[in-house]
Amino acid sequence: MKSDLLFSFTLISLAFLSRPGPGCTQHIPEESCSVQILVPGLKGDTGEKGEKGVPGRPGRVGPSGEKGEFGDKGLKGGMGRHGKIGPIGSKGEKGDGGDMGPPGPNGDPGIPCECGQIRKAIGEMDIHVSQVTTELKFIKNALPSPAVVAGVRETDNKIYLLVKEEKKYTDAQLYCQGRGGTLCMPKDDTANALIASYIHQSGLIRVFIGINDLEKEGHYVYSDRSPMQTFNKWCDGEPNNAYNEENCIEMVASGCWNDVSCHITMYFICEFDKENV
Repeated sequence: MKSDLLFSFTLISLAFLSRPGPGCTQHIPEESCSVQILVPGLKGDTGEKGEKGVPGRPGRVGPSGEKGEFGDKGLKGGMGRHGKIGPIGSKGEKGDGGDMGPPGPNGDPGIPCECGQIRKAIGEMDIHVSQVTTELKFIKNALPSPAVVAGVRETDNKIYLLVKEEKKYTDAQLYCQGRGGTLCMPKDDTANALIASYIHQSGLIRVFIGINDLEKEGHYVYSDRSPMQTFNKWCDGEPNNAYNEENCIEMVASGCWNDVSCHITMYFICEFDKENV
């Protein structure tokens, strides 16, 4: 269609241009009034492909596509290397005891002997072991703090415990009470001699004992608040209430008593009833 229009336009143009111009007369030769018309030629052959141009600038990032569906689960991979050994866990609770096993076979008969003395010695040893075990258990329960203990002393009804930890009188009393006892209360010669020997064998000079007149001057009571009876072991010239402030009692290694200030600190002896231990 375009080629037909172009051809018609060319014919019209040739017809118009072939007319003599107003300046041309019959006596002027035709060559001076002719016009040359350039008509487009036929389409040439396609040329060779040119070289690749320089890459253009990156375009804008397009919108995110829709999320695709999950693919099929892949095959299980091979086993990896062993990891580091973890820390040791805490110790578990002790399990229940197992059922009693069947009795073992009878042993070979023993050699006859006179074993009376041996049995007696073993029996006495068992008693000593039991006493030591009881003392250790008592010390462990009575002394949760790291106090130094010089063993224990016992009578039929009492246990005495020397605590090598300096405290004021009232603090010492609270310490003993907190462990089920009280500051020792020598109420007869036997108990007093035992406590004095305990002090001497421990290499000490004096300790607090459970006697005081804090509530009323001159009216001495034991640490269990019972009044002191006729028995006493006052050192010579004691009690003297020096400086009007000596309301607590100490026992020296010789076994006699002396009134001292309640605010000084020294070692002390606790007393426990065996039936409560």
